[in-house]
Amino acid sequence: MASYAVLAVLFAAAVLAPVIAPYDIRAQDLPSRLEPPSWLGGAGGHLLGTDHLGRDVLSRLLFALRTTLGVATLGTLIGLALGGALGLAAGLAGGWVDELIMFLVDVQASVPFILVALTAIALVGASQPVLVLVVGLAGWETYARVVRGQVLALSGLPFVEAARALGASRRRIAVRHLAPAVGTTLAVLATANFTHVMLLESALSFLGIGVRPPGTSLGAMLGATRDYLLTRWTLPAAPAATILLLSMAVTVLGDWVRDRLDPRLRG
Repeated sequence: MASYAVLAVLFAAAVLAPVIAPYDIRAQDLPSRLEPPSWLGGAGGHLLGTDHLGRDVLSRLLFALRTTLGVATLGTLIGLALGGALGLAAGLAGGWVDELIMFLVDVQASVPFILVALTAIALVGASQPVLVLVVGLAGWETYARVVRGQVLALSGLPFVEAARALGASRRRIAVRHLAPAVGTTLAVLATANFTHVMLLESALSFLGIGVRPPGTSLGAMLGATRDYLLTRWTLPAAPAATILLLSMAVTVLGDWVRDRLDPRLRG
C-alpha cells in the first residue's frame, strides 16, 4: 500500500507538472542562483532552492519526473511487446526460427547494453524518440527467453493440444491461448524491467547524451548538479532521492505482484 501511495503521488505530480509547477522551468534569475531551500533559510519562496542558473529546482524536478516516467513507461512497453512477440514466435515455430531468435537473445545478453546505447545514440543522434527506442530495446531478451520457456512448457498441455486438434492456427493458439497464460509472468517481468529502463535513461542523461536542454530528466538534473555535491548538496540530492524512491516503490510493488499472481507463493 505504501508503494501504491508513493507511485500514485509521483505519477500524479508528473502528469500535473504543467499545472502545479510554481515557476517556469526555463526562467533564469542569476542574482538568486544557488539559493538554498526555503526550509533551510533560503529566500525567494523556492521550496527546494535554485540551481546554478537561478531556476527553481522544484519546478524542474516535476518536469524531470514527467520526462523520466514517460521514457521509462514507453521503453518498458516496447521491450515487453518486442520480447513477448519474439518469445511466442520462437516457442511456437521452433526450427530455424527458434534458433535465430535465441541467437539474437544470446548476442543481446552477452554485450553490455550501455555500450550499445552509447553507440546507437552517437550514430543516430540524441533526441527523445531515439532515446525511447534505445531504452526500449533494453531487456527484451529477458522477455523473449522467459516467454519461450513458458510456451514450450504449455504447448504439451491438454488445452493447447485440443485447440491444435480442432484445427486452430498457430496465430490463434498464440493469441487466444498462450498469450493470456504467460501474461502473469510478463507483468512481473515488466515491473522489474521498468526500474532497469529508468536507471538506463538516467545514466544516459547523466552522461549528457539522453534528454537534451531545454528538456530535463532526473538523470540530466543529477548530471548538471554533480559539481555542487559538497557546496550545495540539496541540488543533486533532490533528483537522486526521487530516483531512489521511485526505484524502491516499483521494486516492492513488483514483488507484491509476483506474490499475488503466483499461486505457489500465496500465503
